[in-house]
Amino acid sequence: MLFTSISFLYYFLPIVIILYFIVPKKFKNFILFLSSIFFYFCGEPIYTFLMIGEIFIAYVGARYLEKHRKKSILVSLLAIHIGALGLFKYSDFTINNINQIFGSKIPLLKLALPIGISFYTFQIISYVVDVYRGKVKAQKSFLKLATYVSLFPQLIAGPIVRYETIEKELDSRTSNFENFAYGVRRFVIGLGKKVLIANMLGELCDVFSTTNEKSILFYWIFAISYSLQIYFDFSAYSDMAIGLGRMFGFHFLENFNYPYISKSITEFWRRWHMSLSSWFRDYVYIPLGGNRKGTIILVRNIFIVWALTGIWHGANWTFVIWGLMFGIMLII
Repeated sequence: MLFTSISFLYYFLPIVIILYFIVPKKFKNFILFLSSIFFYFCGEPIYTFLMIGEIFIAYVGARYLEKHRKKSILVSLLAIHIGALGLFKYSDFTINNINQIFGSKIPLLKLALPIGISFYTFQIISYVVDVYRGKVKAQKSFLKLATYVSLFPQLIAGPIVRYETIEKELDSRTSNFENFAYGVRRFVIGLGKKVLIANMLGELCDVFSTTNEKSILFYWIFAISYSLQIYFDFSAYSDMAIGLGRMFGFHFLENFNYPYISKSITEFWRRWHMSLSSWFRDYVYIPLGGNRKGTIILVRNIFIVWALTGIWHGANWTFVIWGLMFGIMLII
């Protein structure tokens, strides 16, 4: 179910809003959780149980981790969640490379990629790591943790919302006309960016891909249109997610800040998909040593982070090369 679909705009969202605002405060998280599960179930019936299973493991594991503070527990939890992501997203990519290198004929698993697994896995990882660091307390309510992970506004296309950002709002949040009005306004802006700009640019790019009559001018038009399509498409979903979250009293952090006005590659990545950039900074780059251990370690860390950033976007060597190219530019 897409945010731009008739079923979402005219049926799902109005019903959820009505139910959310008529039920007592103690049932609001329950309504959001059920709505989110239904939203996900419409697109991924079977993998809904995978998501619930991962939430349960994170819930039990984080409470145990808070009590014992053992790195082995943290590593085990990370292995489970990263392993699930790797199985569904990278198994065929890995098998293909093994077959090409060694000439073997290992059959591909051909597993369908669960929608949003990259986003909710990163949210779970940030929650578990922050519990281990003592940055947040383990959530005692399974319902509240499940609501955080599965919250439908950001479940499919982000932004990556950290638990610490909405920890207090899971317990107590303000629902008023001002928040709701801002949320509607922000959602409509995102909807317009997606339908009126991104989709139209996408159609132009499709024409370029299918035609055999390509001039130099058409190549330039395509390059500019494709760049703008990617931005407006992605930022539109972030706008809609932030708007939906605000309707229900949640304050999600911004994910884009006019990235195409950047004066350098470093500034660009501070403005583009900020929730992902900051996630890799705080949970990969800094734990590896950041820039505190000399030039060689710094270069290594940048390459690791950007190789992971590339592979996160897709299971293909083109994405890895794309990430490493950004790493090289940042080093320069």
